[in-house]
Amino acid sequence: MINKDTILGTQLFVHRLSFFTNHQELKTLFAPFGVVKEARLIRDPKTQRPKGFGFVTFETEAEAQKALKAMNGRIVRGRLIFVEYANDKSQKTDADS
Repeated sequence: MINKDTILGTQLFVHRLSFFTNHQELKTLFAPFGVVKEARLIRDPKTQRPKGFGFVTFETEAEAQKALKAMNGRIVRGRLIFVEYANDKSQKTDADS
């Protein structure tokens, strides 16, 4: 199933996150750029340990674009993170985890 937010470009894929980052921290990190509808980290299904990536969904495309430009390549918790628009491949990865 294709997520409407992915088509609109409001969902971002955030990777290379610290394994100590939690859902609330991820949401707080992206909140200055707009209304965060959802922030979720992907965990290993067996160990429940974070995999170091997640998804952030904004209310509008403009907010997502602003967050992408501001956060891509930033250092967070001592790690260089990357932010890009979520695509079908990212959604598949999310569904498989």
